[in-house]
Amino acid sequence: MTPSEPPAVAPVRPQLLRPREGVQPTTSTELFFDLVFIFTVTQLSHSLIAHLDWPGAGRTGLLLALVWLVWVYTTWLTNWLQPDQGPVRTMLIGVGLGSLLLSAAIPQAFDATGLLFAVVYVVVQVGRTVFALWAVQGSPWLVAGFQQSLPWIAGTSVLVLLGGLVDSPSREAVWAAVIVLEVVGLSIGYPLPGRGRSRPERWMVEGGHLAERCAAFVLIALGESILVTGSTLTAHVDLVTSGAFLLAFGGSVALWWVYFARSAPAATEVIAHAGERTGALSRVAFNFLHPVIVAGVIVASAADERLLREPGASATTVDVLLTLGGPALFLAGHAAYQGLLWRTLPISRVTAVVLLLALMPVGVWLEMPVAVCATVAMAVTVVVIVTDRFRSRVAAR
Repeated sequence: MTPSEPPAVAPVRPQLLRPREGVQPTTSTELFFDLVFIFTVTQLSHSLIAHLDWPGAGRTGLLLALVWLVWVYTTWLTNWLQPDQGPVRTMLIGVGLGSLLLSAAIPQAFDATGLLFAVVYVVVQVGRTVFALWAVQGSPWLVAGFQQSLPWIAGTSVLVLLGGLVDSPSREAVWAAVIVLEVVGLSIGYPLPGRGRSRPERWMVEGGHLAERCAAFVLIALGESILVTGSTLTAHVDLVTSGAFLLAFGGSVALWWVYFARSAPAATEVIAHAGERTGALSRVAFNFLHPVIVAGVIVASAADERLLREPGASATTVDVLLTLGGPALFLAGHAAYQGLLWRTLPISRVTAVVLLLALMPVGVWLEMPVAVCATVAMAVTVVVIVTDRFRSRVAAR
């Protein structure tokens, strides 16, 4: 991963490295690790519901970004390491435990549990990277890459700790700076004095595996959305709330259909065969765009809970923003994902996003019932699905 050609040496622990033969399957260890993040998405959704204002939304976004960094960097690591080997499995269980503590700290992360959140974040991020350096010894490109990233990750982790030591609004400012530095650092290849930068074409990424792992996280988020609506329904079951539940469930199915029915397998195929572009594509697609898609699911989940509590009530500005904004955010992230991979403009998704945004002031002005807003959001998403099917049939002919 450095500009100069490394010497030919053998890996010290070859049994810990994944083979580079086709799309590597997702193991049960990785799936077990992902289970922790069901709780994480639930906590983020509840945090948004509890603070339905712009500062609350911003804080939820910051926490999602920080937690995503933990998950996605661990997922990149298991792209290179064999998760079912003892040392790697132990590391994943340790990171999973740390992620569970992070999730538990989310509700009061900008108050009493901010320092706990910061300390756990530092231990997980730095500890995992140090473990990676130990595991990949003798693999020059991997060693160089982790040596390149470790100072940046350690530096941003110290900033997270600093943020945990100060009060709001300074904490929000420091943690926002962490996100900016992480994005910039990864985008420019973690440059270091005397070492240059890490080049994505040298990352030896198995893009198909990363695509499947991120798709699994989207599925987790959608599953959590259904869990939230189901638990809300059990609090008060009658004909009206049952109808609202069906509407919320239909919205979740529509989002699932958009992502998984056709584009997910095709996206895996594209990234798996992208050659030298795989590293650069994966960096943008999975580190930067997928958290936008997940954020859309979290916002839609918050909207579903509001729908089940008062389906016939006139929609407030917050209700409209949640109900139409969740699918809009999801479709915008997915449009960017498709545009990146296929280098084309996903017209149906872009049009749907513009339409949903345009309908927001209309919904507020007309004071439409929450259920009507949810129906409109689902209808727009279904139109995207129908358009996809029509285009695929035309292409097949």
